[in-house]
Amino acid sequence: MSLAGKIAVVTGAGSGIGAAIAVRLAQDGAMVAVWDLVAQGADATVETITAAGGRAIAVVGDAADAAAISAGAARTEAALGPVSILVNNAGIAPFTRYLEIDDALWDRVMAINLKGPHLCIRQFLPAMIAAGWGRVVNITSSSTQTGSFAQGHYVASKGGLLGLTKALALEFAASGVTFNMVPPGFIDTPMLRASPVNVEEYSRTLPMKRPGRPEEIAAACAYLVSEDAAYVTGQTISVNGGRYMGSA
Repeated sequence: MSLAGKIAVVTGAGSGIGAAIAVRLAQDGAMVAVWDLVAQGADATVETITAAGGRAIAVVGDAADAAAISAGAARTEAALGPVSILVNNAGIAPFTRYLEIDDALWDRVMAINLKGPHLCIRQFLPAMIAAGWGRVVNITSSSTQTGSFAQGHYVASKGGLLGLTKALALEFAASGVTFNMVPPGFIDTPMLRASPVNVEEYSRTLPMKRPGRPEEIAAACAYLVSEDAAYVTGQTISVNGGRYMGSA
């Protein structure tokens, strides 16, 4: 699945799932703009890509801020060219009991997890439409399929992103731009390790008895952004080791 000549933006690509996606797309031939809020993480991912012979740049900024997105897009296009692949991965997943969620926290989760992807799509979509080719993959969450305790704000934001993905897939189906989503299951990332969840204990309850690897999410993204997935839009590829087997 060659991505030679394609230019990709991956948000939240300084670590975890985002870093794995950026590295995989580069391995498949894409030039990658590694967007992250933390310079150290973005630089580390770029170093991994370039050490393997790929081409990447680090773009540091807030992928939920319109001005920062515009500036990041300008830098990306000046360095690499027009963007035809966007993976919206940046997000936060706090654990807060519903009655303890204040307005500031609710708004922050919505801004990062839902408004940010919307702003990034709005930034890059016109050029994709003009080119007649584009791929947008939104990283949602298995919590939209099962719910998640003490994460009402998080689940609501990712559920909104699910709905946005399907709406845009329908609206732009004839344009050559596809919109799909990957909801990760229980994936072993720094964010998960920093959460209150006991990774080893919970892993024993899963069908595969292990957490997923970021590279397994990246593999699904690599397919969805490829030419092989030209007739796939509005779809969900659930990468969760059998944790959820529904049709949504």
